[in-house]
Amino acid sequence: MADSSAGAWPAGYRVRPATAADTDAVHRLVGAGERALHGLVTTDADRVAADLGMAGGAPAGDTVLVTGPAGDPAAWGWVRGRRASVHVHPGHRGRGLGTALLAWSEARARELGGDRLAQTISDSDLAAAALLRSGGYARMVTEWLLELPMPAEPVVPRPPAGITVRTFRAGDEQAAYRLTEDAFDEWQQRRKPYAEWARLTVGRATFAPEASPLAFEGDRLVGVVLSLDPGAGAGTADGVAAGPVPGTDLVAGAPDGGEGYVERVAVRRDRRDRGIARLLLHEAFRAFYSRGRRSCVLWTHSDTGALGLYERIGMTVRRGSTVYGRALVAG
Repeated sequence: MADSSAGAWPAGYRVRPATAADTDAVHRLVGAGERALHGLVTTDADRVAADLGMAGGAPAGDTVLVTGPAGDPAAWGWVRGRRASVHVHPGHRGRGLGTALLAWSEARARELGGDRLAQTISDSDLAAAALLRSGGYARMVTEWLLELPMPAEPVVPRPPAGITVRTFRAGDEQAAYRLTEDAFDEWQQRRKPYAEWARLTVGRATFAPEASPLAFEGDRLVGVVLSLDPGAGAGTADGVAAGPVPGTDLVAGAPDGGEGYVERVAVRRDRRDRGIARLLLHEAFRAFYSRGRRSCVLWTHSDTGALGLYERIGMTVRRGSTVYGRALVAG
């Protein structure tokens, strides 16, 4: 850890880079915070492993794990591009760790050449939101976690003329990557390299190809849904994401257990407004129902304009988050 950040930590705490070997410890830490805020864990270990995997080839200073006087994980965070994420264990709040993590993330972002930094905060976490606002951060966009109860098997609409649907299979990875990244170019800050995209989607242990339908017009791929099934492993109108955090590369963690999770949806720009996204979503919902799931969830955000689509197909908002950002100045 760089000397410039080591001196900012409260007395009695030890600081080091986080590694893939810390996946379980970090997952417990994040889960404790989510349980305190929401009453359940909303990020699975698979998501944490993906974050740490992405940091694996980065400089050690891009991640930090803070342990308490008894050696227990107290806080952790990472910085990547214009994004940061930090978590403090509920048992260690009120001791200055949030302020220290914020200072560390900004210093590291400057070292990486960043001119802006953003973080996503649950609307339930009033203390974290107040800390960011006091540090000059302003609201950028709002995110919503939407849910669809499935007491009965979802009815799948008829495909639009000329459109056929099948489930994801080996060999579809590169085509799905190109289509989703082309669609997300409208709002994401950078285009992800394939290896990073795969680590967040088809390469995850919880990826559910049976609940990931693809739409074709002839031989051409025109629509994609990629889903995760967290229970099996233990973002999004046409062309926008059901999952990636707004303006970032990241995906909000899939909620616990018995729910299906639609991680992202994309439709070719020239084939939108034909009902393809609605068709694919219902195909995914039906696949999850057949797997014993009785609800499905996904994330969307205010930049996509997708909220109305989800509400029309019967989804409702479970909770919200806000992305806060600020410009960074030299030094």
